[in-house]
Amino acid sequence: MSLESNKTLGGIGAILIAIGSIVPIIGIIGIILVMIAIKGLAEHYGENDIFQNALYGIIFYIIAVIAAAVVLVGGFFGGMFVDPFTFVGNVIVAAIAMFIFYLLGAIFFRKSFNILSMKSGEKMFDTAGLLLLIGAILTIILIGAIIMLIAWILAAVAFFSIKTPPAQPPPAPPQAPPPPP
Repeated sequence: MSLESNKTLGGIGAILIAIGSIVPIIGIIGIILVMIAIKGLAEHYGENDIFQNALYGIIFYIIAVIAAAVVLVGGFFGGMFVDPFTFVGNVIVAAIAMFIFYLLGAIFFRKSFNILSMKSGEKMFDTAGLLLLIGAILTIILIGAIIMLIAWILAAVAFFSIKTPPAQPPPAPPQAPPPPP
């Protein structure tokens, strides 16, 4: 795919991730689009670490959601009706697991965005990566979700702002040698 296609996919995907904080299925579509764009940009810039770090970030985000869901569902059915203290303990364990894996995911996305910032020259990726990290740290007090939402909006702007190098003019045909006098 072209650089323009990857920019567009990344920007739309990041917007969908931001909307996904309200409608989760839209966020999943956004994640897929962003990952396709990041893969294309990694190939364009010849830097596979852009994609590798983003992939690790997504994996840790998925683990965070699954870990929290498993602990909460298990706690709900196993503890809420039998022992409320077990249920509260499970909620705390779920929050800690989610926090740790969200933090790991944000660290890897920040690495990916930092490399993408260096390669593309678009410094807003640095800011988006930093805000993702700060948001992951602050997920415990829920303001982190708002910061992460802002980070994905900035990432969308960064994707759309990647400058496309000007097209190179076709090489001039070789000049014929002047006729002999």
